[in-house]
Amino acid sequence: MKRMDTQVMSRDEIKKLYNRVLIVVSISQIFGGAGLAAGISVGALLVQQMIGDSSFSGVPTALFTLGSAVTAYSVGKLSQKYGRRIGLSAGFFVGGVGALGVIVAAIQNNLILLFIALFVYGAGTATNLQARYAGTDLATKEQRAKAISTTMVMTTFGAVAGPNLISTMGHVAESLHMPELAGPFILSMFAYLLAGLTLLLMLRPDPLQIAKQLEENHPSNQATLSGHSQGQRKDGIIVGAGVMIITQVVMVAIMTMTPIHMTHHGHNLASIGLVIGFHVGFMYFPSLVTGILIDRFGRNAMIICASVTLLASGIVAAYAPTDSLIFLIIALALLGLGWNFGLISGTALIVDHTTIAERAKVQGTIDVFIAISGATAGLLSGIIVAKTSYGMLSISGALISLALLPLIGWIMKRR
Repeated sequence: MKRMDTQVMSRDEIKKLYNRVLIVVSISQIFGGAGLAAGISVGALLVQQMIGDSSFSGVPTALFTLGSAVTAYSVGKLSQKYGRRIGLSAGFFVGGVGALGVIVAAIQNNLILLFIALFVYGAGTATNLQARYAGTDLATKEQRAKAISTTMVMTTFGAVAGPNLISTMGHVAESLHMPELAGPFILSMFAYLLAGLTLLLMLRPDPLQIAKQLEENHPSNQATLSGHSQGQRKDGIIVGAGVMIITQVVMVAIMTMTPIHMTHHGHNLASIGLVIGFHVGFMYFPSLVTGILIDRFGRNAMIICASVTLLASGIVAAYAPTDSLIFLIIALALLGLGWNFGLISGTALIVDHTTIAERAKVQGTIDVFIAISGATAGLLSGIIVAKTSYGMLSISGALISLALLPLIGWIMKRR
């Protein structure tokens, strides 16, 4: 990247660049959201169709979440060294290749290739989440939660469209003499490639590189992380990571098995797409106000809201009538909302307690743990449902969400 003379950049110029970054990242998130949501809606169904056993239905989520763990670390390191543009575009391109691999595996009915491709496909999931950090590189502390929200809310447009195009893409696949369940991954492939191209071509100058230069030229401006001591910084990172891990575990576990649960009770692909569409929509669309609420009422207050919302989701999912589409929509919408509250609050804490020199690397490392936790939850969710029931899985998720409350108590006591 051509080095800009940040010593002469005015506040208005930095603000203009900040707004441009938000626009570019938001456009990429629309495509990324479509790629993410289309694939997660039918991955479990594709494996179940090939194997014929719902006990392994959590494997797809586990695989692409493990893949996202590897990618999260790689994207973080690439971004720290070469900037957000290179790191994020590379991650989306790899995710697109993974989606192509899933399509080929479905056509050939090759289970081994499918598992490998799902692992690679996870790169898109990790990159889609990592993109939320790009908007904060040039943001002030008062803008951080709002910046995260702005990029995430744009994901809604693609994320809602993706699942609701499942049936249509299934028909497209069949018209091309492919298995019906390969259709959504056709959408994922093109969506991820477009997201990568958008960032590669338009994210110039790179926000992270500019932020580094600003810190070098004006160290007093970056200073002191609002006066946080080393111990407070460490505490903030631990709590932020813990919040995101817990919300990811609860969300992935219940979300993964919902399509299987619905299939077992007579719901068709269109109904599954509708429920997952609402779920993914509530994962991202509330970001319109989540960032504002976090900046207004504080990180801790919204983490408590995340815990309560996830608790309600698990209870509704556990006791919803099996033939009721409305109750399942409510349960999965609450699940997405609780995840939204937790993810944005946790992300804001991480940004608050890291310096620009270490931020991308730390963010990538934390996203690795988030991904591994999600992979474990996805894998165990199929086993739990096979051995007990979907209701028991949902209640377990509700109880796990309560672990957010001791985290808040711990950090408040430490301070």
